[in-house]
Amino acid sequence: MQSNIVTLPNFEAVVDIPQAKEKNIQYDRAEQLFLELLAINDLDNQLNQEAAKAREVEQAISTAIKAAYENSNGDDRAHLFLQRILYWINRLKLFWYDDLRNYDNERSLYLSCCRNQIEAAWQAWELAQIDVPALQKLNVKQALIERAAADLEPPLSPESRYIREQMSEVGYRHLLAIGSFDGLVEGSRLSRILGGAANEVQCTLVRVLLEEYGNGRLSRKHSTFFAQMLAEFGMNTEPEGYFDLVPWEVLACANQNFLTTERKRYFLRYSGALTYFEVAGPAAYKNYLAAAQRLQLSDAAMGYWELHIREDERHGQWMLDSVALPLAQQYADDAWELLLGYDQEKLMSDRAAQAVVQSIKTTEQATLSIP
Repeated sequence: MQSNIVTLPNFEAVVDIPQAKEKNIQYDRAEQLFLELLAINDLDNQLNQEAAKAREVEQAISTAIKAAYENSNGDDRAHLFLQRILYWINRLKLFWYDDLRNYDNERSLYLSCCRNQIEAAWQAWELAQIDVPALQKLNVKQALIERAAADLEPPLSPESRYIREQMSEVGYRHLLAIGSFDGLVEGSRLSRILGGAANEVQCTLVRVLLEEYGNGRLSRKHSTFFAQMLAEFGMNTEPEGYFDLVPWEVLACANQNFLTTERKRYFLRYSGALTYFEVAGPAAYKNYLAAAQRLQLSDAAMGYWELHIREDERHGQWMLDSVALPLAQQYADDAWELLLGYDQEKLMSDRAAQAVVQSIKTTEQATLSIP
């Protein structure tokens, strides 16, 4: 009789790889091996037959964790590898209307172990960049109100100014390609936290989701407007169509959302993060709209931004007045977690914006160098 006991990877027992080899670790190969494991039917009970693949993936993960989170310089290739592995696992929590067999390993203990190993190191690294004790001393309501007021119309950053004043049409298309990673499945992760007891906070979150989903009409769903922008340029309108262009900093934002929506203990953190996202969104979309107008693009090539500017200004106020502040009142002892979520989302969003603009500049420069 076949045993159903799952042999989990022992990451702590992985032998250290020499420094020279760490620098040349084949993350692409390890990711491909991971995807092969992901596709195996009943992976947990097939690990013994796939031990070599699993061992190589585990070594790559351990090496990447050291390179990304224990190295003061930080290795972008290691960051990218880890965030891509996390995303391949996390995306199983959403339904993509594809082959049902793709979800066979949704509850795999092996995948959970891989995810937990990466998340533990990554989250410690992220938290180290926030002064948590300082947040715990603040008047949370006042701090939320002040933050929202400042982020509603922030001064232009160098990245925002570049997008508004210098980005070319090539750069705009590249922006859409990267933006499609989130824009074509927008609001999906929000749906993960809506179940439970009914109250005003829950109903406000539902209202935000419903507007993101066009109140149940596909023609009005926000992702439809994003797809129309892509179609205007003859670009791929399939979700994840430009996945390989997505910087690790953008993937980290998505994975952070998966983490905070999947774990209800982080409900306050997610609510704070969503408050920032909705409050600050219009300012970013105004930059993209200004760029499109400067480039004299069609209405279809910028319609998504106009929609979001209108709706997210309202959503930001809803999130502050009807979600964040009431939660701060209800959870007085833990309310600082709202600020943690808010500040982390801002930090990670700014980091992602810088990475996206750098990617745009690199693409524009490469285009100019083509004879």
